[in-house]
Amino acid sequence: MVQDFRFYKELDGRWYVEIPEWKGPKEDLEMVQGADSMLELISGDAKECYLTFADVPFDGAEVLVLEHVREPNLGGGGDYFLHKYEGETTLLRLWLCEVTNYVFKGLPEQIYFRKVQQE
Repeated sequence: MVQDFRFYKELDGRWYVEIPEWKGPKEDLEMVQGADSMLELISGDAKECYLTFADVPFDGAEVLVLEHVREPNLGGGGDYFLHKYEGETTLLRLWLCEVTNYVFKGLPEQIYFRKVQQE
């Protein structure tokens, strides 16, 4: 699976992913517990950014490594680790919720991503 996603920050500072086919509540698409910090790092001062995600390596991709699968009663999804971004050490831990299961049809051991440059 390789797919581009738009992430956007609302006026209250909360980050969300745009998934038009998502049938659940918008709150499920909010980026929290480190995912928001990752988007701040990637976006700089921008209020939105586009990322390509894949469950297989591709040229120029950064990598998130699965550290722990959460039990459904603890929010589900998985805890991931971003060791570096653009060659700089980040040591960022983040939680990716059950929406990750929806997108990838499971929790990949590694998630590859790259910022899509907008014109």
